[in-house]
Amino acid sequence: MDQYPPALPHGAIEEVFPDVFFVSGAMETVLQGLDWRFSRNMTVVRDADRLIIINSVRLDDAGLAELERLGRVTDVIRLGALHGRDDPFYVSRYGAKYWALPGIEHETGLEVTDRLTPDAELPISDASLFSFQTTHIPEAILHLDRSDGIVIACDALQNWHAPDDFFSEDSSALMQQMGFFSPANLGPVWVQAAAPTGEDFTRLKLLAFSHALCGHGQPLRNTAHEDYSATFRRMFSV
Repeated sequence: MDQYPPALPHGAIEEVFPDVFFVSGAMETVLQGLDWRFSRNMTVVRDADRLIIINSVRLDDAGLAELERLGRVTDVIRLGALHGRDDPFYVSRYGAKYWALPGIEHETGLEVTDRLTPDAELPISDASLFSFQTTHIPEAILHLDRSDGIVIACDALQNWHAPDDFFSEDSSALMQQMGFFSPANLGPVWVQAAAPTGEDFTRLKLLAFSHALCGHGQPLRNTAHEDYSATFRRMFSV
């Protein structure tokens, strides 16, 4: 496993809804010649005794032991073009199936076993897929028909209220200037790279959901549809 990027600091796995787990950790990267350190989130959905990883974040040995007590990892889902750093680790460690959207460039040596499309038979029994159609890069949102509706997003939907313990001071200041810290937000870098139009968000509003678990930020409980709908109106007049 030494060939994969190492585990970075992360928190504990939290069961945020029945059989839906959430963990936040650090991400380090270089973008536009600058060193970035910020937080990202992994969601794990349990279906019977199977665990499905979404927006993977590599855990340390203690975190992996905690994960394995929850069930057996059988699938890894990649929802966005801008994530994927830790997908190869989980696919290799657990021999998991790998689900990804057509058109996504993958980490070296990683092969998609299952195409992630709206008409695919997904590895979660009560899940369906919303796929963006107007964006320059692939992106999707997973919808769970449980607990009054849960959406699991990657970069399109974010919910950072403020920098957390996984941020560096420089990244905190820069991302504050860039408008990252706003509840029920769309990812600023994602909006720039993906260039979505209002048509996608008109369709997204048709989904029934109360909660959102995003690749960045805190879980948004109970008011997610209302809060994101307000953001869509503000940004796209839809």
